[in-house]
Amino acid sequence: MNKKTLNIVAFGEVLFDVFLTHRKIGGAPLNVASRLTSLGINAQIISRIGKDEIGKELLEYIQANNIPTDTIQIDETYSTGEVLVQLDKKGSASYTINYPVAWDKIEITTEAKNCVENADALVFGSLACRDERSYNSLLSLIQKAKYKIFDVNLRAPFYAKELLINLMRQSDFIKFNDDELYEISEYLNSPFHSMEQNILFIAEQTNAKSICVTKGSHGAVLYTHGKMYYNSGYKINVADTVGAGDSFLAGLLSKLFMNKEPQKAIDFACALGALVASNEGANPKITNEVITNFMNNKVIL
Repeated sequence: MNKKTLNIVAFGEVLFDVFLTHRKIGGAPLNVASRLTSLGINAQIISRIGKDEIGKELLEYIQANNIPTDTIQIDETYSTGEVLVQLDKKGSASYTINYPVAWDKIEITTEAKNCVENADALVFGSLACRDERSYNSLLSLIQKAKYKIFDVNLRAPFYAKELLINLMRQSDFIKFNDDELYEISEYLNSPFHSMEQNILFIAEQTNAKSICVTKGSHGAVLYTHGKMYYNSGYKINVADTVGAGDSFLAGLLSKLFMNKEPQKAIDFACALGALVASNEGANPKITNEVITNFMNNKVIL
């Protein structure tokens, strides 16, 4: 597939990650769309912001990153989303996510429907489903999507077993981290203990043709076309883990949709995710040249 004609749309939250000393623009769908755009893929996001100053700042950021804004809705009542981020000594993040905010109220619009119908794939997560209005909008858009990519992103207490199973069974591609894989496998009464067995079990239960599981600093596993592919990770000094999984997914999709070998795709994705984790915030500028040099061990962090 020619990347000039490849279009991927993400649905869900756009927000500010608020750290103790600073704040960064984020939200998993926006992180994925921003990274896809930086990798040369046409990406768009369906979301909702408040009619406030930080909403204006978000809109300017989206425009500056060459992402169309006609599917960003403006809410007259609810404010733009903010998330309080706490980092532990290893840079791993935990989140306090304000509710309700504008992205909880995403509506079905003509622009949103046209965007999904004309896209090659729709990326969505579970967090945007915490409110019935956005969840129902997503379910309607899933029906119009050619290819459905579920980026699980569990954020307690904003998910339920039934919702996750419903979304998985409508998906062609599912991405978990390792904790999410085991938690959801248990929901489905999996009798298995190993990662590979649970990946195959979920593939059978959901009919997803591709499943990816990230393992933090230990890399990732990709199941696609009936085979497993592995990367054992890259050694870096972690600044924070915010957005690393989102850039991983964008890197993986950018290669898989360009028909690159799955092994090369997961190697590239793991390198990109590691580089993001070595920087502050979800969307540091990282060029293809930097990624290639890092994979070839030509840079020292």
